[in-house]
Amino acid sequence: MTTVHHTAITTTTNRVFATGACDQTRYVHDPLTGLTHRAEGLIALGRTRLPGSSVASWPTLHPGELDREVPVSVCWSPLVRCNLACPHCLDDKAVPELARKDRQRIAALLGESGVLAVDISGGEPLLLRDLGELAATLTSSGCVVSVTTNGWHLQRRAEALAGQVDAVRVSLDGPDAESHDHWRGSGSFRRAVAGARAAVAHAIPTQLQTVLMTSTQGTAQRMVDLAEELGVHGVTFLQMLPIGEGAALADAELLTDEQARATVAELDIPDAVTVRLRTRDDAGGFTVIRADGRVWRNDSVAEGITTLHSLTNPSDLALTGRDGSA
Repeated sequence: MTTVHHTAITTTTNRVFATGACDQTRYVHDPLTGLTHRAEGLIALGRTRLPGSSVASWPTLHPGELDREVPVSVCWSPLVRCNLACPHCLDDKAVPELARKDRQRIAALLGESGVLAVDISGGEPLLLRDLGELAATLTSSGCVVSVTTNGWHLQRRAEALAGQVDAVRVSLDGPDAESHDHWRGSGSFRRAVAGARAAVAHAIPTQLQTVLMTSTQGTAQRMVDLAEELGVHGVTFLQMLPIGEGAALADAELLTDEQARATVAELDIPDAVTVRLRTRDDAGGFTVIRADGRVWRNDSVAEGITTLHSLTNPSDLALTGRDGSA
């Protein structure tokens, strides 16, 4: 079950969510937080506008609890190119990128598959000139779309993104330039903060994301305070996964899920901010589509992958294992 720290939400703003039904259960996926909630009462199915405060108050559930043939949500990394070189990156930089027409093919397959939500990541997705086209293909098929970005190019692209995506998640590894730029390079904090401010100014639902490691654990409270200052919705703390390039840091930087929970439990969280912790247990079974168009699933403890096969038709996303993958 996803670990969430709830706070009192003061906003009543309607946002776009993805909704679905299995048997007698109706559920709502939030493209901003990545959480799936059990709906209380009847709701329309598909892309639906709902009050964010209402959805946040509904109980969360692990998508693996639902009897679905495909995941509720997936991460799609259509490129490995990035303007930064973060040592804890999950990507394998040796993976080849598909051509533009093949990216459109993947977007169409995802739209046909029955997946409710797609987080477009990377690499750095704002380097894609066809990002808007990919998002349009997905949203026209009924998906909700979020973008996870390092924020470097977000300020100049925020106005266009406001009409293209349902949420933006800005990656920050520290609450100030010294701590963040240690991981991501000089100037990264300034650009990311400017991008987050621009996204908020253009009314894009915006979330901060930070990888929780031994080195960043001590700045968690200041990350929450920064979220309040920027006016974003909240912070998601992501337990570091020893996958991709980040595997080299595992011995020095991995926290246990129990240590991560204790860190979040001690936070003083303002009323206007939400905080989520995604543990490695939560990330078990999650589905990723790589830049080469191949599908992987995290293993049950999110320390490796269990499958790797090409995405050539919607059935390639099937949860054949029925092991709680989501």
